[in-house]
Amino acid sequence: MDETFYAGAYWGARQESAEMCAERLEKFLLGLPDADQAFARWFQLGKSRKDALKRPLAPNRSDLEKLVLRGQDRVFADLGFRIRGWNGADEDRDAVDFDILCGGYTDAVSNLCVFGLPKRGPHAERIVAAPVLAATLSATAIAWEPDWGVAISEEHRDSLKARRPKGTPYVGWVTYLARHRGTVPPLPAPVRIEPVEDKGTLIVLTPERFTASNPEHVALAERVRELLDRAGLLRPS
Repeated sequence: MDETFYAGAYWGARQESAEMCAERLEKFLLGLPDADQAFARWFQLGKSRKDALKRPLAPNRSDLEKLVLRGQDRVFADLGFRIRGWNGADEDRDAVDFDILCGGYTDAVSNLCVFGLPKRGPHAERIVAAPVLAATLSATAIAWEPDWGVAISEEHRDSLKARRPKGTPYVGWVTYLARHRGTVPPLPAPVRIEPVEDKGTLIVLTPERFTASNPEHVALAERVRELLDRAGLLRPS
């Protein structure tokens, strides 16, 4: 069975204005094309595909601030803003989308930026790959400064849920940890560690596609999780 992957970044309560979120969103949209050509253009969601294609999501600060304000919760201001985008793919299987919650300052919800990724076909083979996922999380970390992030298959995530302490980061194929969490210790080969400016660190478990059905991959992920936990980097947000 093919595994379904997603990428997400998460951070705790952080009160930010619509202007501040628009600034981050602009940086986010400008940085994503470096990850892959599939991230070069975005559209607001609409009632239909045809409707959405009439609503481009361009990195224009003033327009983005208006968009952010439209995504504000009308009842509870502390829930922040919601922004959603889609890359206008011709086929659903090639589609990439993102869902952002930002500016929230209540513990009732988490601020986040989550990507839905292609499930199968040539675009999925290209996008669901270590270099693209690492670049995607890197662009996300630079723009949104999350506490942690991960690119992981749903199957791998589900296998970890029962024994993952609430609020702690997942360790997946690609993991991002903010600098304030601490220093990443030496990790076993073939794990690669990459700095993300002065924001934090990316940890890439394997250059080839990680699969939850591969015992060696799962064992490597668990070993890395143990080392990161021992170093105090996986404490709850």
